[in-house]
Amino acid sequence: MSTGDNPDTTGRIKSALRVIPNFPKPGIMFQDITTLLLDPKAFKDTIDLFVERYKHQHISVIAGIEARGFIFGPPIALAIGAKFVPLRKPKKLPGEVISEKYILEYGSDCLEMHVGAVESGDRALIVDDLIATGGTLCAAMNLLERAGAEVVECACVIEVPELKGRERLRSHGKPLYVLVESQFEPSS
Repeated sequence: MSTGDNPDTTGRIKSALRVIPNFPKPGIMFQDITTLLLDPKAFKDTIDLFVERYKHQHISVIAGIEARGFIFGPPIALAIGAKFVPLRKPKKLPGEVISEKYILEYGSDCLEMHVGAVESGDRALIVDDLIATGGTLCAAMNLLERAGAEVVECACVIEVPELKGRERLRSHGKPLYVLVESQFEPSS
C-alpha cells in the first residue's frame, strides 16, 4: 500500500497539518507540518507508522533531505537501528562531499552528502516531509546510488498528487510511501 494503512491514525495526522494559502507566494497552498510537531500524539503516530513499515526491511541508512527530512529521519533511524545521513544544500557540510545537481520548475539546485557516509551495499530509505514534482527525491536517489547504496523506497508524510511526483519516481523504478495526501482548503 502506498499511503498510511490505519485510517484513524492517518486521520489524526492529517487533521494536525495546516494549510497556509498564498505562501510563500500567491497561488501556493503551503502544506505546513509545524502544527503536526506541536501535537505529540500525531507526531508520534507519524514516526510509528514509518517505523512499523521499515523495521523488518533491513534498512541500514535513513537519508533525510534538508531540512524537514531532518525532523522525521533521525527518530526513524534510531527506532530501526539505522544510521542517519543528512542530504544538504551546497556548502553546508564540512569536509569532502559528493554532489547531485537537479533541475526544478523554477531553476536548479543541488544536494550534497559526505563522502563515505554511505557504503556499497547499504540499503537506504529517503525521507522528506512532502513530495511535489519528485525532483528532489530523484536527485537524492541518484546521489545515494552513485555512492553504492540500494535505494529501497522514498517515504514522505504528504503527497501533492496533482504534481505527479509519484509517476516521476515510478519512472526511476522506485516506490513511494506516503501517509496523507495534501489538503487544499485553508486551515482555520
